[in-house]
Amino acid sequence: MTTLLNRYFRIANGLNGTDWLLPTFARFLFAASLLGYFWASAMTKLGDGFLGLFSPSTGAYAQIFPKAFEAVGYNSSELGIFHWAVVMAGTYAEFILPALIVLGLFTRLASLGMIGFIAVQSLTDLYGHGGIAHIETLGAWFDRLPDGVILDQRGFWMLLLLTLVIKGAGPLSLDRILLIRNALSARPAAQA
Repeated sequence: MTTLLNRYFRIANGLNGTDWLLPTFARFLFAASLLGYFWASAMTKLGDGFLGLFSPSTGAYAQIFPKAFEAVGYNSSELGIFHWAVVMAGTYAEFILPALIVLGLFTRLASLGMIGFIAVQSLTDLYGHGGIAHIETLGAWFDRLPDGVILDQRGFWMLLLLTLVIKGAGPLSLDRILLIRNALSARPAAQA
């Protein structure tokens, strides 16, 4: 039994030295499972042509402000500058924040931004689109069923992003390159 425990602790100590592994795999998993989801969602919010970058689609308003959009008879011109600004910020966030995470650039900030984005997205799905009335959408923790869209699925998304907030991007990232470059330029000339 002592030999088995010694092996276990030796392996555990070895894993403690692999701080690079978790953030690297977290970014890979984000790229493999969520990057396409967020970019496809953002594409549905862009209007037509080049000017669509500044003029959101009507579907964007329906996704982000469902009740306000319904209240104005689905006429986006009846919504104000606030609605336009929020829709555009949300659209750009769905492109920029995932790209920063995958590149490993400002990863902690981008991950924190994505956590906020997912929280707002989840609240909109629950209260704006009526998901709160459907237990299969909300889900429940400790119910032995891992298929709830909000509590189960997005809980795992948050855990993945929280890992990146705490651990950073890992060694295969632009953050690491910037950190090394900054450290080298901060050294006194005599040490160089």
